[in-house]
Amino acid sequence: MEQFFPFILLAVMLVVLIVLPARQRRRMQEQAAAMQAALEIGTPVLTTSGLHGTVAALGEKTVDLEIAPGVVVTFVRQAILEVRTPAEPVVVDDSPAHPADGTV
Repeated sequence: MEQFFPFILLAVMLVVLIVLPARQRRRMQEQAAAMQAALEIGTPVLTTSGLHGTVAALGEKTVDLEIAPGVVVTFVRQAILEVRTPAEPVVVDDSPAHPADGTV
């Protein structure tokens, strides 16, 4: 029985190093495909190259993204990394930090 221990150990290492990551990779690919299939016009997205934009048009294999008002670029659907939530508007307080009369 001891003579088979190295082979058993090798088989366990094979499962841990090859089979388990392949299952996780397949699951991630399925999630990405579902997200790309669910895209709708007006959805804010992030591409794999880090470009933020809003979906302007959808093709069978492509997505047109509006990256600035009037600027539309075309990407393949696989380039969409994630759907982003719209950013909250930043409120800037224009009041002075300290009153003008010098009181704190």
